[in-house]
Order: sequence, then C-alpha cells, then structure tokens
Amino acid sequence: MKDLMGKAIWDFYHDENPEDLQTETSISELDELPVDYLFRDFEDMNDIEQKALELSQGKTLDIGAGAGSHSLYLQNERNLDVTALDISPKSIEVCQLRGIKQAVSQNMLEFSGETFDTILLLMNGTGIFESLGSIDIYLEKLHSLLNKNGQILIDSTDILYMFDKDYDGGVYIPAGGYYGELDYIVHYKGESEEPIKWLYLDFYTLKNAAENNGFNIEKVLQDEDSYLARLTKK
Repeated sequence: MKDLMGKAIWDFYHDENPEDLQTETSISELDELPVDYLFRDFEDMNDIEQKALELSQGKTLDIGAGAGSHSLYLQNERNLDVTALDISPKSIEVCQLRGIKQAVSQNMLEFSGETFDTILLLMNGTGIFESLGSIDIYLEKLHSLLNKNGQILIDSTDILYMFDKDYDGGVYIPAGGYYGELDYIVHYKGESEEPIKWLYLDFYTLKNAAENNGFNIEKVLQDEDSYLARLTKK
C-alpha cells in the first residue's frame, strides 16, 4: 500500500506542496477530492456527519478516521474518550499531531482489546466491508467491539441512481454481483494506488446483513440517496 491518502493528508498538514487527490471508481470518471476537505470543521460537515457526531456518546471508536476531523470534534467539543483508527500510518501520525490523544494505525479486523459505547463509520462507512461476501466478517468484528448497550453509527449511499435507466424506468445494472460493489482507485501527485474493493449499500441490504449478525437497526436520517443507520445489539 502506497498510502497516497495519508501522503496527501501529511503534505497538507505540513504545507509540503499538497495537491488535490483524484479518485475514480469502476463506474465513475476521475473526481477531484480537495485535501482540505478532509480537515473540515463541524460547520462544514454534511447533515449525516453532524447528526452522527451529535448522537455519539461514551467511549468512542472512529473507524477510518482519516485526518481525524470527527475524532477531534468529539474529543475537544464533546469531551468524549475517543480512539481514532485508520489503516493509513501517515493519517494517524497527523491525527496525533493534531492533538488526538488516542490514535492507532491498524486494520479494523486486527484491532482488539477494548470495547466501545459508540463506533463511528462515516464517509460511506460501509465501504470498508469491501464486498457483500465479506460483510459478515466485519459485522461480527463490530459486534465484538461494541458494549452491551452500545451503538454503531454508519452511513452509506444507494448508488442505483448512477446506472442508466430504460424507457420503462428499469435500471441497467451489471450482472454477476451486487451493484454497490466497486473498485476504488486513489491518485496523488502522479502515483496511483492499487484498486481497492469498496462497498456502497442500500439500506435494506444493510438491514438484512445487520439482523443476520445479531443487530437491531434503524434509519436515523435520509439525505437524498444517502442515509445514516444506527445498529444496536439484539
């Protein structure tokens, strides 16, 4: 892993000629991702992120923390005990430099030893599940990290709108697999990451998987094609 996302976050924090990240997926063209977006304040976050941060309570694990903006808000403004977790070593170094007291660079599946009252997975939190076939592995892991009366706050987008429709309103979706399974590629300063598997989930598919893995689930907020869900233990 070249850790290009981490490199961009590092360059921006240290003012080392940062450039915009470029991202693309197997169904979409190149898209610019300004690095400063990853450093945004609460006021600049979308409704789903703001709602999730308002609902967070107790000891919190921020999975896929990136530059740490969610963790920082919870630690500094809400006075919560927060752990920022990200697979990107450079991102976690920046989280520490920004003042996050507990920041760990590790794959979520290998992280253990503690349990939490709130687990956050934001900015298409279901992406980390990779594919429909591996959802159960991740949900089992999340179940083991969650306190008895804890909550998981996770968001995603139903990307059905990205596919072409026919005259009858039917949608042309690829055969052989779930339409939300994408390859996601990051480019930065002329380098490209190997494609990673990234999963967008419609609410009902997430609901079925969650209920099969010992969770109750409710939709907390719907914002156009995106939603925030709250999972609790059955």
